[in-house]
Amino acid sequence: MKRLAIILAAGQGKRMKSKLYKVLHPVCGKPMVGHVLDTVKQINCERSIVVVGHGAEAVKSYLGTSAEYVLQEQQLGTGHAVRQAEPLFKDEEGVTIVICGDTPLVKPETLESLIALHTESGAAATVLSAWTERPQGYGRVIRGENGSVVRIVEQKDCSPEEDAVQEFNTGTYCFDNAKLFAALSKVTNNNAQQEYYLTDVIGILVNSGEIVEGYMTEDYAESIGVNDRLALSEAEQFMRERINRKHMLNGVTIIDPQSTYIGADVQIGSDTILYPGTSIAGNTVIGEDCVIGPGTEVNNCQIHNGAKVKQSVLMDAEVGSETTVGPFAYLRPGAKLGAHVKVGDFVEIKNASIDEGSKVSHLSYIGDAKVGKNVNIGCGAITVNYDGYNKSITEIEDDAFVGSNVNLIAPVKIGKGAYVVAGSTITHTVPDNDLAIARNRQENKAGYAEKLRGRAKAKRDKEKQS
Repeated sequence: MKRLAIILAAGQGKRMKSKLYKVLHPVCGKPMVGHVLDTVKQINCERSIVVVGHGAEAVKSYLGTSAEYVLQEQQLGTGHAVRQAEPLFKDEEGVTIVICGDTPLVKPETLESLIALHTESGAAATVLSAWTERPQGYGRVIRGENGSVVRIVEQKDCSPEEDAVQEFNTGTYCFDNAKLFAALSKVTNNNAQQEYYLTDVIGILVNSGEIVEGYMTEDYAESIGVNDRLALSEAEQFMRERINRKHMLNGVTIIDPQSTYIGADVQIGSDTILYPGTSIAGNTVIGEDCVIGPGTEVNNCQIHNGAKVKQSVLMDAEVGSETTVGPFAYLRPGAKLGAHVKVGDFVEIKNASIDEGSKVSHLSYIGDAKVGKNVNIGCGAITVNYDGYNKSITEIEDDAFVGSNVNLIAPVKIGKGAYVVAGSTITHTVPDNDLAIARNRQENKAGYAEKLRGRAKAKRDKEKQS
């Protein structure tokens, strides 16, 4: 049976009190509507329509060609929103999932169970419900004597008996596609909000003699619709717990899950250890047997097997197998470290490759550079890659040695096995196996230090008097 999806993402989200459109607020590093679209794609929905309104262009820019779009120019209720998809879906046969773009915690497994009940029972509609002792603000699911759903009543329209019901509507549904749009044509706005409720479709179908079922999820978190920052924080907590649990069950050791933040799209191999204060985001892929943290931020990186990263920040970088980074290193976009490389404390690397076995142990900046194998770069050495207008490349070939406090003025090349003496400023190519020294010979002036101190003291005293 063909599967379709309609994602409702047209609301303004005023309660978020934000310039950012509501469904684009991230949960564990991914915008909410991205979570929802990924979920319906995981259950093999052949077509997905996103109903947009406020912030339409921003949503389209984020989701791109992964969905189709319809515009709800006026926000006249959820039923009105779903009807905007009718021109695209009216001739389709199959089941249609309707889900809100601000419910990022609904799981693919739950939607599969929802569809299974829907199909097996021959229902025209199946409601995803949940239970809580105090379902404040939610529409109540009212069931008949045989357990099927007879109606959904919004809280504003509840009688005292209906208000006491503790099973509530999550806002996610499975419909027979043709029957959905037939029923929507009969929905009116005769209610407290004067809106066209999608929930009214349930009563219309029941009154037409159709079967309406309800599938109750056991996971309350799936019911959370994010309308303000408090709910956003709650969704973040539930999602983080779910993600951390998945990785731990897959063989990752997380020393302190409460202080470890892992994005929704992150992949981590078994026997990797994550220490407290670690944040891993974006499309990061971490191999097996790695050690990450403590106090480490990793974003959109690839870290190979056996690497160790401690108290460092990595962005759009690659770390080779058995390589060590940190503490207090900064790998910026374009940094690519080979196997068995050492990058130590207070080292910054940007748009540079460092090949196997090379070391940049401390207090250095390597930018716009190509560093070969088994190179040693001493403390305080830097590549001077920017002249105020242009970036230039520094090349350091295999087995070279660059001493402490060396300035390599790009564009420049250090040949294989070359040796650059500490304190040098290098502006020209150093051929293979040559030694380069670029500093003045030391000269000592007897007693001159006392003269300098006298001049400095006289200047200070004069400034105090003026």
